[in-house]
Amino acid sequence: MSPRSASVNEELRRRSRERLLQAAVELVSERGYEATTLGDIADRAGSARGLVSYYFPGKRQLVQSAVHRLMHRTLEEALEREPHTGDGRERMARAVDAILGLARDRTVLMRQHMAGLLQAEGFVRCPEQRRLAELLRDTVARHGSQDVDTDYPMLRSLLMGSVYAMVLPNVGMPLTPLRAELFARYRLDWEQGVPPDTEAPGGTCDTDFSRFFSTGRPAANRPPAADEPKPVDQSK
Repeated sequence: MSPRSASVNEELRRRSRERLLQAAVELVSERGYEATTLGDIADRAGSARGLVSYYFPGKRQLVQSAVHRLMHRTLEEALEREPHTGDGRERMARAVDAILGLARDRTVLMRQHMAGLLQAEGFVRCPEQRRLAELLRDTVARHGSQDVDTDYPMLRSLLMGSVYAMVLPNVGMPLTPLRAELFARYRLDWEQGVPPDTEAPGGTCDTDFSRFFSTGRPAANRPPAADEPKPVDQSK
């Protein structure tokens, strides 16, 4: 049997990482962060448990990367849906609605994510986070910003503050007044984006996360982890 090419090995590694990201999002959504172990995530992904540390330093980094992927792909989907538009104000409205929609529809997951940002590890920079940042920076630029380096962090902070306000247990604010505040700040019309009484194309309430992760064959239909990198031997 001839050895696999470098490109095939790279694709297998990519799929393995994607499966772990998807499994992390699913399990934290179902059980919460504390009740989800790295072993649970590896089992759901159909991967050897030692492989988790091959890709991620720990559970917090894995979960943050997984949620940043979900946010990135949700935002990308919202910005590029039909009808396509280059209008900066409409794109800003879609961006606001995409992030607030995640807080409304995936409350447990977003609550755990925001709580994680306050832990000692803080904000984890990863490829998923960089892609999310690039989309938000582009949104700010298309909205007409003359100073993206200042206006992008402000948009990020405003969105994070709104998400915090929505996911606080027992005293969470509803989406509508937070949306109104953000829309007023960015001079957007209420009818732009996806108003609260309108269902977003594709929706975000379903529990199927698969469209956000390119995992190849489902874990249940593939051979065991022989096609993946060898687990890290943590005894060394």
